[in-house]
Amino acid sequence: MNLSTTPTPIIRQAEKSDAPEIARLLTVLGHPTTTEAVESRWEAWDNASQMTLVASEPEHTLAGVATLSTIVVLHRPKPVGRITALVVDVHQRGKGIGRSLVAAAEELLASTGCGILEITSNERLTDAHQFYEHLGYNRTSIRLAKNLET
Repeated sequence: MNLSTTPTPIIRQAEKSDAPEIARLLTVLGHPTTTEAVESRWEAWDNASQMTLVASEPEHTLAGVATLSTIVVLHRPKPVGRITALVVDVHQRGKGIGRSLVAAAEELLASTGCGILEITSNERLTDAHQFYEHLGYNRTSIRLAKNLET
């Protein structure tokens, strides 16, 4: 009998009060931000029907965060769901938290009518690419970006 001592993470919708921990985790991911910046964008994010899932811990810290969006495109019969950011705290990796966040994202986006789930991931995050492929995701395209700020 194999008994796991690792508790199952509690996955829930994020709240604005999670902003300090979300900012910390996004910074860990490589997107330096502040609590104030997250709070200032929260209402617009929430009003745009974007979603944020978090893996919470009893001591009010977050073990992980996943940001999700949906988009209606003309070339697909159903909306497209997208994980736009996913990060697990360095000290919490390897405990199933990322897997739990992805599973919750799949369930939530499917329930909103999405027909496909895409994940964007920076090219330098090769471990993340292997993680997603292990979960059944395939490389289907490339993503190009251009900074529009002058």
